[in-house]
Amino acid sequence: MFTLDQARAFAAVAEELHFGRAAERLHMTQPPLSRQIQKLEKSLEVQLLVRHPRGVELTAAGEAFLDECRQVLAKVDEAPRRARLIAEGHLGVVRLGYTAASAYNVLGELLARIKAEVPGVTVELHEMVSARQLEALRNGAIDIGLARPPFHLEAVESAQLRTEALVVAAPSGHPLVKRGGPVSAVELQQEKLIMHSYEQARYFRDLVVGLIDVREEMISYTASQVLTIVALVAAGHGVALVPESVAELGMGGVVTLPLEESPANLVQLHAMWLSTSTNPALERIIPLLGR
Repeated sequence: MFTLDQARAFAAVAEELHFGRAAERLHMTQPPLSRQIQKLEKSLEVQLLVRHPRGVELTAAGEAFLDECRQVLAKVDEAPRRARLIAEGHLGVVRLGYTAASAYNVLGELLARIKAEVPGVTVELHEMVSARQLEALRNGAIDIGLARPPFHLEAVESAQLRTEALVVAAPSGHPLVKRGGPVSAVELQQEKLIMHSYEQARYFRDLVVGLIDVREEMISYTASQVLTIVALVAAGHGVALVPESVAELGMGGVVTLPLEESPANLVQLHAMWLSTSTNPALERIIPLLGR
């Protein structure tokens, strides 16, 4: 095995093709430089240089070894700078969990800000419902999540990113769409509802039942993802209450209508992270959340 000092000595001699000039470049005398090269060749059991009275020339093995030495030395020289950048959060990886709904109304803008402000940080994306994001934070699988409240986990910090109303998503040919205008909770009592899953989308389910007296016979299907629910609406399986931003999807066959009982700020989306995180790159991203 060779040392970094030997690699630097060989690179200097190989590039200068002269022991004297290489010694001057390395601020040392020629005899110890010659000994370094001899030790290197002995350890490798390969002749790297052919000595001549006026200089040296590289063997084929020496030319190949010079390329390798340059790569190794470049990495060694770069390592301290990279370590500082990582410690300062300018380089690194942040693993981000997000819900399907957040992907089309918040995620894209956030990623654009991160790319502009800290281009050296790589963001790994992991789609998962809010409950799974909390578990992923706990076990270290993600660094930050875009999720729905509440956050029952010790040391969780959060920042509200967006609020919006719940609206009624209906098939484009539905009588409510033809009539137009806001829809009341009383009117929805007569409709087939596509509901959010109790286990995987309890946040939305609780919001819906807080506004409408949902009876079991009203429910046609349940699903955990908003996109799935909207697709079922488009297929004519019922109506659904979804975040207002669903209209940004532009999904064919679906029209959204205001729900009279829904406050404008009913639906919340938060960023959440652990206060105990030791990821410096995360510290660079957190200030970008509220912009």
